[in-house]
Amino acid sequence: MIFYFSATGNTRWAAQQLSEKTGERLIFIPDAMEGQCHYTLAAGERIGFCFPVHAWRPPVLVRRFIKKLSIANAEGHYCFALCTAGDTTGESMRIFRHALAQRSLHLDAVFSLLMPESYVGLPFMDVDTIEKEREKKNQAKIHLTSIVAQINEAEKVEKEPNVGRWPRINSRVIGEFFERKLVNDKAFRVETNRCVRCGVCAEVCPTADIEGGKGQEPTWKHNGSCLTCFACYHHCPQHAIEFGRQTKKKGQYWYGRNQL
Repeated sequence: MIFYFSATGNTRWAAQQLSEKTGERLIFIPDAMEGQCHYTLAAGERIGFCFPVHAWRPPVLVRRFIKKLSIANAEGHYCFALCTAGDTTGESMRIFRHALAQRSLHLDAVFSLLMPESYVGLPFMDVDTIEKEREKKNQAKIHLTSIVAQINEAEKVEKEPNVGRWPRINSRVIGEFFERKLVNDKAFRVETNRCVRCGVCAEVCPTADIEGGKGQEPTWKHNGSCLTCFACYHHCPQHAIEFGRQTKKKGQYWYGRNQL
């Protein structure tokens, strides 16, 4: 089985590719969180996790899921994790490995894929150019073929991938600041003159943080569930959602938006 979380589709694509090529079933983490998160493995079934990197860490929702997760007969089953990132991963896998260990789960292999950028919440950050998006996707397809082969051979891969130059500072200091100060929905708003009340933003929000739907303008709940994943911003067909002044004149991205 492969547990995955995705907001703009990068990780969904990777997880679907892994599922198709390994024969493992897919479980969307937000859906799993609605239940008890108790699982039993079939003979030979592998345990996989796929998630995007948020501020050089696994997303808050993914870490909450791991705290709930219980797999009855995990010992002896191959366990791997793959993260996607627009740049470096920092200590994401080290943090994730520690979280799994608290649930008596141990990673045999860790992987990462460099994917198109989707974080637009700071002045100096925007989506990639079409050329860079194309290059990242093409390289990811090549890299994923190698990852599939390693998983099917149950290879051990201990080295944490693509950690960058200052992994501890990025994950422990900057990442902590992000989660305390920037991971919230306070800055989201809708441009009334552009909104067509289609409800797409509410449909794509992975934490159900948006009130509204067809015929209604979106409002954010401000209840602490927002991951600042920008799924609402990127999927809005009218580009009517803004994040304070940080997203003015910035692009949108979700996997498949640009037919490359």
